[in-house]
Amino acid sequence: MMRSLMTAATGMEAQQTNIDTIANNLANVNTTAFKRSKANFHDLLYQTLRAPGQSATTGTVVPSGIQIGAGAKLSSVDKLFTEGSAIVTERNLDLAIEGDGFFRIQKDDGSIAYTRDGHFDKDNAGRLVTADGFPMVPEITIPQGATDFHVGLDGAVTVKVNGETQEVGQVQLASFINPAGLASLGRNLFGGTRASGEPIVGPANQNGIGRIAQSQLEASNVNIVEEMVNMITGQRAYEINSKVITTGDQMLQATNQIR
Repeated sequence: MMRSLMTAATGMEAQQTNIDTIANNLANVNTTAFKRSKANFHDLLYQTLRAPGQSATTGTVVPSGIQIGAGAKLSSVDKLFTEGSAIVTERNLDLAIEGDGFFRIQKDDGSIAYTRDGHFDKDNAGRLVTADGFPMVPEITIPQGATDFHVGLDGAVTVKVNGETQEVGQVQLASFINPAGLASLGRNLFGGTRASGEPIVGPANQNGIGRIAQSQLEASNVNIVEEMVNMITGQRAYEINSKVITTGDQMLQATNQIR
C-alpha cells in the first residue's frame, strides 16, 4: 500500500479534531467566562532511508539524509486563559475577576472546583451559590432582610441590617502556577490536577491574585473572526489531505491497469 494513503489519513483525523475544537469554541461564544481551546499537533515517527551525516565514501559525509514522515497527530488541546471583556449587568450578585484567579466552589460530592463564572444567586438559606446551587467557598450568607449588598475590590462582603453596616464574609480566590493544566469539568467548572499544581488561596487583590468587580461578568474570550479563519484553514487542510488519498487511489488504479 502507498505510504501516502495512511499519511493523509492521519492528516484528515488531525484536522477533524481541530474542527471539533473550533466548533466547541464557537458554541460557547456567549458562555460566561468561557476559555477557548486550541488544538496542537506534532509530526509522527519518520522512516529513515539514509541517516543525516552518513558516510558516502571514505572521508566524505552526505549533507542531508532521506527521512519519510508518517503524518500528524494531536499532541494537546490547550485552554487559553486570557481574560475576557467585562460586561456590566447592574446586578449586585454578579461578580467578575479582574486579573488572575478563580472562585472556589464546593460541589455536591464535597470536592472543590474552580470557576471564573461569577453569576451567583441566593439559595433558601441566604448563601451565595452558582446557577447549579453549589455554594462559594468559604460560604457567604446574607442575613434575611439585609440591604445594600456590596463586595469590595478585596472581596470584603458587607450588607446593611437595621441600618447598620455589617461584614458578612470575604471572597477568597485561588490561583495556579499552570492554569492550562486544570481539568474542564463542564458547567463552567475546573478541577485541579497534578499538572496545574496546588491552588494558592488568598483574599482578592492581594499577592497578585485578581480583584473583584461587582455588578459585572466576564465574557467569553472567543474571538469569532479568528475562529472562522481557523475553521476555513482547517477545512482546506482536510480537503487537501482527502485529495492526496484520491490521488494515491488513482495511482494505484493506474498501476493495476498495467499489462
